[in-house]
Amino acid sequence: MFTLLGGLFSAPAVELFPLHGTNAATHLTIVQGDNLLTAFKPDTAAVEARFNLGLIAFSRGTNLADGWRKIIHTNDTIGIKVFSQSGPVSGTRPAVVSAVVNGLRAAGVPGNQIIIWDKRAEDLRAAGFFQLAQQLGVQAAGAVESGYDTNAFYLPDSPVIGNLVWGDLEFGITNQSVGKKSYVSKLVSQRLTKIISIAPLMNENSAGTCGHFFSLGLGSLDNTRRFTLDSDRLAVALPEIYALPAIGDRVALLITDALLAQYQGGPVSYLQFSRPRSELWISRDPVALDIIALKELAKERQRLDLPAVNSNLEIYQNAALLQLGIGDPSRIMIEKVP
Repeated sequence: MFTLLGGLFSAPAVELFPLHGTNAATHLTIVQGDNLLTAFKPDTAAVEARFNLGLIAFSRGTNLADGWRKIIHTNDTIGIKVFSQSGPVSGTRPAVVSAVVNGLRAAGVPGNQIIIWDKRAEDLRAAGFFQLAQQLGVQAAGAVESGYDTNAFYLPDSPVIGNLVWGDLEFGITNQSVGKKSYVSKLVSQRLTKIISIAPLMNENSAGTCGHFFSLGLGSLDNTRRFTLDSDRLAVALPEIYALPAIGDRVALLITDALLAQYQGGPVSYLQFSRPRSELWISRDPVALDIIALKELAKERQRLDLPAVNSNLEIYQNAALLQLGIGDPSRIMIEKVP
């Protein structure tokens, strides 16, 4: 079934790829399931089965391996970007990552060419991703621990000097130019050829959602505190960071882990502000995914008569202006896999 988000009305079947022209829609697949969570814990086998159906539908593959080969090449080095700061229950869930890894392996990608990663290794380890990587025969790595690339960086048009912390490339250096650039991790710029981002459906006060712009943008660079402390700076920085060739050009697939929706309190885990949804959203469009996340989180708050929160819509408006995706709800075509 295909629907357009704006009015949620049925639409005839259309050709989804490629998407050209000013009236082109963006394609998003939502896969749903029953009983994917028990006491907030995912059923790993059930999640994998449902995700595989969604991946085949999204890719128009004849089977799982064929579907993945339409997205990646078997000689790619693939980084699976997770959001691990919130832990394994509320952040990116290991069950979803496991489904992705098993699908890539089925498509012929060797385990040593798959890396589960986030900004800090300590968060990955606490969320169970190093253990998961070992179980699945793949790698896990932190962007900070991999070091930063002096030849790949983000320099805003109006640089704000960052308050550098340990782990930032220029931490401890003193001269006038220090703190103006944010450097891309060598993991991203030198090791990976493709990125698969898996972001949770969780609110975040400065960006509205812990979505793909927030997770991937801030996870790939150093010296990012200067953006997170000011919503206007963040609204400019996140789209421009995503647009860097070292980052955006490597993104092959985006998955929103909507098994659980946390509508308040993020990025810290608060299960009392969470509701099971048992959904996975698949697209190549970060703007569409994050816009829908904002709408759905707002609906959750309205359902409970909770006060509205800042959604920082400028981030996604700016991203659409940079042609990173489509933010117009009437042009977001949703395919639901029940």
